[in-house]
Amino acid sequence: MKSDFVKAVILFLILSFTIVSCGKKTDSANTISISGAFALYPMAVKWAEEYKKINPEIQIHISAGGAGKGMTDALSGMVDLGMVSRSVSAEETEKGAWYIAVTKDAVLPTINSSNPELKELQLKGLKKSDFAKIFLTGEFTEWDKATGGSSKEKINVFTRSDACGAGEMWGKYMGKKQEDIKGTGVFGDPGMADAIRKDKNSIGYNNIIYIYDINTKKKHEGLEVIPIDINENGTIDPDESFYNTIDDIDKAIREGKYPSPPARDLYFVSKGKPLNKATTDFLKWILGDGQKFVKEGGYVELPKANINEELKKLN
Repeated sequence: MKSDFVKAVILFLILSFTIVSCGKKTDSANTISISGAFALYPMAVKWAEEYKKINPEIQIHISAGGAGKGMTDALSGMVDLGMVSRSVSAEETEKGAWYIAVTKDAVLPTINSSNPELKELQLKGLKKSDFAKIFLTGEFTEWDKATGGSSKEKINVFTRSDACGAGEMWGKYMGKKQEDIKGTGVFGDPGMADAIRKDKNSIGYNNIIYIYDINTKKKHEGLEVIPIDINENGTIDPDESFYNTIDDIDKAIREGKYPSPPARDLYFVSKGKPLNKATTDFLKWILGDGQKFVKEGGYVELPKANINEELKKLN
């Protein structure tokens, strides 16, 4: 039987937009509104579900729409918390953005599991410069040029059409911004995963939770990950091979083996330090007991030292 968490993700994939309400509406003091990053959305839903069990009087509204929307909504005061899956800029802090890290994840280069060069890609991986020639300059237009293999099939590049942390982090990894990434634009992580699943010659990038099934720990049917040749020696060494299960990639992120970016912290952001007690209590719970649900949700727990630093911001 699928968990409530998985059901929530499936519902989101169907509707592409959802609001999760926990408890009956009482008053604004007991209501928390959240919007933003697709990357943090599933984990926020899980936290809201678990928090309701011990605080049934609290109502939490959650909607996804990209990190850019989360930041805009938070700074405009439309929501109590914005979900942001990239670093917060100095310009945003000058506008009053207050932020707190709550978990970690990463963006992975994604392809179709029927890719004609899959074996070559799994054996050799791709270097950072190879990804740049696909996503930025367009120098690699067929798969054989990227892999040294034999397939003359065209590389079909997908990118995100919404302002998102995944695009920002993937662009930053290659030394650029999301706006510099070429390709057909698709909305949201679910849209990206679906586009790649339907096209054997596709390439894109996804947050971990949209690539792996948290129940089986394996990749979703139709999706594969391109290993990154981090040391650029032309082969994927044993210490670079950590994509088989969600536990493997989470461990690599926790140990600092997966490059940062695209590994990153995920944040809740507000316009100034939250004044609503319901909001601050929820954040304190997330950084305390709420961390025990992080691994179950397919994310990476914050190190204890980081949690203590984040708690200081609330206290």
